[in-house]
Amino acid sequence: MVMTLQRSQLESVFASLHSGMAPPPEDGAGSWTCKQVAGWLRTEGFGEYVQLLCTQHRLDGSGLLALTEADLRGPPLGLAVLGDIKRLSLAVRRLQRQNRSRREELGLDAADGLSNGGGGPAVCWAGGLERSWADGAGGRCLRADRGCSGGGGGGGGCGGEFCLRDRGSPARGPEGLLCYAHANGRSRHHMAGRLDPELWKTALSLIYVLFVFGFTSFVMVIVHERVPDMRTYPPLPDIFLDSVPRIPWAFAMAEACGLILCYIILLILILHKHRSILFRRLCSLIGTVFLLRCFTMFVTSLSVPGQHLKCASKMYDDTWSKIQRALAIWSGFGMTLTGVHTCGDYMFSGHTVVLTMLNFFVTEYTPRSWNLIHTISWVLNLFGIFFILAAHEHYSIDVFIAFYITTRLFLYYHTLANTRAYQQSRRARIWFPMFSFFECNVNGPVPNQYNWPFDRPAFMKSLIG
Repeated sequence: MVMTLQRSQLESVFASLHSGMAPPPEDGAGSWTCKQVAGWLRTEGFGEYVQLLCTQHRLDGSGLLALTEADLRGPPLGLAVLGDIKRLSLAVRRLQRQNRSRREELGLDAADGLSNGGGGPAVCWAGGLERSWADGAGGRCLRADRGCSGGGGGGGGCGGEFCLRDRGSPARGPEGLLCYAHANGRSRHHMAGRLDPELWKTALSLIYVLFVFGFTSFVMVIVHERVPDMRTYPPLPDIFLDSVPRIPWAFAMAEACGLILCYIILLILILHKHRSILFRRLCSLIGTVFLLRCFTMFVTSLSVPGQHLKCASKMYDDTWSKIQRALAIWSGFGMTLTGVHTCGDYMFSGHTVVLTMLNFFVTEYTPRSWNLIHTISWVLNLFGIFFILAAHEHYSIDVFIAFYITTRLFLYYHTLANTRAYQQSRRARIWFPMFSFFECNVNGPVPNQYNWPFDRPAFMKSLIG
């Protein structure tokens, strides 16, 4: 086989000599002309591409040093033979390594090349995704992922990460890179394709949302004391409420839609492989929206939206009575189905927040092919909103603002999480410290993978996961 390779190379050289062009010296490729590039291509056995690269596209030495595999695959070149693409990529990469100084003079770094081999710059990988570039000589990352939990460098965040080049061991990443990241005060080995559930962060998010619910319940008690007198402040004009007659049972139907969505999302959380991350995101988003709701309904007290509501202001004798009432609201989840009736908490609708957030989680964390589940989720969301308005329990503006805030926050959160854009923005880490803390070690979109979390029954484990 060695003799065969040598013979093919000699044939290429003889073909170059026959064409009147000797193989050019490879250490000065940056100054090659198009004819010298053509000679190099023939020497390497790619004479069939001389017409395309050198004649049609006038590829000279500088262009050859900047050539990437993406250039070979995409337009205007559009090479279609995979073997030729890979072999030509390897040849160009070898040439780029031999002319590294010339590439530096041209302002080409490792990211512009075809690959990172042969002691050149290396890519630092963490969690299966490319994170930063490393210096090939020392093996250390040039850019550390700093301050994932909101800090600017040390202490408490993903302080930094470093790469080790290990060519003697089995490859665990591109070019055999082993990457470690210092996260939350300890060194962690990021394994490709693995998402750390970080259960302790999930527990913190649960504590956060429970605290917000308790705080919201207490604010609702305060707001009830400040509800405007219905005789002095009648219901405000509202196009929908004035046009649609009140349906007495509609609010119970709205809460029934919410319960069905709760059961669906509970089933998804049980079966989803990354249930811890999903539950953490659900708690942090709902908690944040309800915390905002505390301020909006406290600062502005709207008049009662319907005459059917008996909302005379209640004055509690002491703080303990207020706490008891808040605990009753908190334990009943603020639902009329559990016997909880509140007044004054109109801006904005908490029921709409829950319906919309659960709907978006169902559609986001199920496969796109599950059209029936997505349709049911949207129908429950929209009908639930209609029933809230048909019951005359909220003004139209309450429902509209609740829907808008919930959807925007959900989309902004997942856009930042999926694109990892906040890593390059210190402003994002300052304005969203809780997001940066929870999403520090989640690299990119969460795949919709499912498994059966229990040992029995065995057929369910084999069927689902």
